[in-house]
Amino acid sequence: MRKATKAQWMKFTVVLCLYLLFLLWLKSWLGLIVVPFIFDVYISKKIPWTWWKASKSSTMRSIMGWVDAIVFSLIAVYFVHNFLFQNYQIPSSSLEKSLLVGDFLYVSKVSYGPRIPNTPLSMPLTQHTLPVFNTKSYLEFPQWDYKRVKGFGKVKHNDIVVFNFPAGDTVALNYQQIDFYSLAYMQGKEMYKAVDLSVLNREQQDAVYDLYYKAGSNAIRKSPRIYGETVFRPVDRRENYVKRCIALPGDSLQIIDRVIYLNGVAQEDPEGVEYIYTVFLTGKEIPTEFFRELGLSLEDLSGYNRGANVAHLPLTKEAHAKLLARKDLVTAITPSQIGGNVYPLNLYTDWTIDNYGPIWIPSKGTTITLTEENFPIYERCIRAYEGNKLERKGYDFYINGEKTTTYTFQMDYYWMMGDNRHNSADSRSWGFVPEDHVVGKPILVWLSLDKDRGWFDGKIRWNRFFKMVH
Repeated sequence: MRKATKAQWMKFTVVLCLYLLFLLWLKSWLGLIVVPFIFDVYISKKIPWTWWKASKSSTMRSIMGWVDAIVFSLIAVYFVHNFLFQNYQIPSSSLEKSLLVGDFLYVSKVSYGPRIPNTPLSMPLTQHTLPVFNTKSYLEFPQWDYKRVKGFGKVKHNDIVVFNFPAGDTVALNYQQIDFYSLAYMQGKEMYKAVDLSVLNREQQDAVYDLYYKAGSNAIRKSPRIYGETVFRPVDRRENYVKRCIALPGDSLQIIDRVIYLNGVAQEDPEGVEYIYTVFLTGKEIPTEFFRELGLSLEDLSGYNRGANVAHLPLTKEAHAKLLARKDLVTAITPSQIGGNVYPLNLYTDWTIDNYGPIWIPSKGTTITLTEENFPIYERCIRAYEGNKLERKGYDFYINGEKTTTYTFQMDYYWMMGDNRHNSADSRSWGFVPEDHVVGKPILVWLSLDKDRGWFDGKIRWNRFFKMVH
């Protein structure tokens, strides 16, 4: 071994200290197996890491120089993406007007603490599929258990949070725009649409709802030509969603006539929350520029037809007031009644997205008594998110083969909703967000592009550059 210079020892010492601090932060000393390789790179140099530099072929040196740079970049991106921050683009209008379609965000992993990846062997900057090749971007093995490194804080009320889609564990590849569970219930309802639930008692209604899912699920799995292959995705490979945290672990939530109550106390809506309203028109065409002044996109105008007397538009309080003041355009504005299935799909209730609950948000270490009424609500938490074998036999409950009347939650859960309350697939549709699904906190809009405009017609929203996310 050649004698190392003072500069080599200094570089080795700095790199080693930084790496040990990283391991201390992770609380994982398995990474110590890398220390001998770090020592060899800087001091002993037994392994010819840069063998290609001695090659007589300039082509080889050039190619391997690029390979070396790409590999180094991928490793750096991998660590930054997994432990510090990642880029995220707002794909839908569910959080308008707080975040707009076309916003590009920096999402901080350290705000709530980064997770150790469930699937550590993956291609950086891909979620679950490799572009072009259309194959998995990660290896199924190894898969590590959930562990979160200490961060700067915890999720709080009204935080905007990026998380992995909880209902995205099972996916029919030809219908990825809708979660598998909703798709299965829809298919099952279609198969048994002749059943009249109103003439059945509570127990019979619950049985029919269970039948919907089981029959629909089997039909989807047996029809890969129609629905595509049905696949399972690990937690960190499920789609990323972004919503606002409305309720924390241990909260009781109820929505009455669109007003959210937490633990019995009415909550004020965050600024920019919007609902769909029925707008009665005079028949005069509304100018495009006025729609832009109201903050409405082309997608928002799907409920408006020129020349019609009625339109259905998503409006904030400010937009509502501005539109109502235009007596030449509008005669009246009333709240719209919005339908749709709500969580849990296998519980027969009269809940809607505007009148929902009451429902209790599970918290780690809290024990509940299992009942016929709450079983459908917490079934996915117990079975899918916390990995237990859960069965119901008549009026009895069995967890991992043992009869029981109670369950103690192993994780905290959150209730997430969009600010565009009538155009948001959120917890009202698919339920709780487990703590191991939380990705990070958006902190900055670094770019914003308006999909409805051209490059020379205001496509770039300059007023949103480097706008902090509140």
